[in-house]
This record gives sequence, C-alpha cells and structure tokens, in this order.
Amino acid sequence: MGQCPCFGSAQAAERDRRAEADRRESQEARAKAAEAAQRRQEEFDKSAAGRAAKAQMKAMKESKTSNQGEPVLKWQMGS
Repeated sequence: MGQCPCFGSAQAAERDRRAEADRRESQEARAKAAEAAQRRQEEFDKSAAGRAAKAQMKAMKESKTSNQGEPVLKWQMGS
C-alpha cells in the first residue's frame, strides 16, 4: 500500500511553513534581545559605575606613560 503523492507534498508544505514560522520567531527574539541589550547599555552608561568606567577608559587611552612591553606587576625574590 503506497501513499498518495499529495500527502507527501502536504507534509512538506506543513514542514516548510513550520520552519518559516520558527525562523520568524527566532528573528523576533533576536531583535527583542538586541533592544534589551541596548537599553541595559544605556542604563549602565547613565549610572555612576558606567560613568566611572568610561572615565577610566578615557584616562587609560590618554595616558602618556604606557608600560611599553613592561609587565604591570613586577615580582622579586627576597626582600
């Protein structure tokens, strides 16, 4: 007993429809996540910690005395 070929195409169409719906849902979820991340970043930038971090990064970039190849912490044996 074989299947009617029309059932196979109906199943394939349903599978394709579900796959497209899944792609749309995933795209919407990614867009919502990006918006939430943007809001969190804006809130952080406005916070005291965000302003301090920004000031610290700016000071590091503007620092004339960089440790060109030197380790930040030096360790010595003995005293």
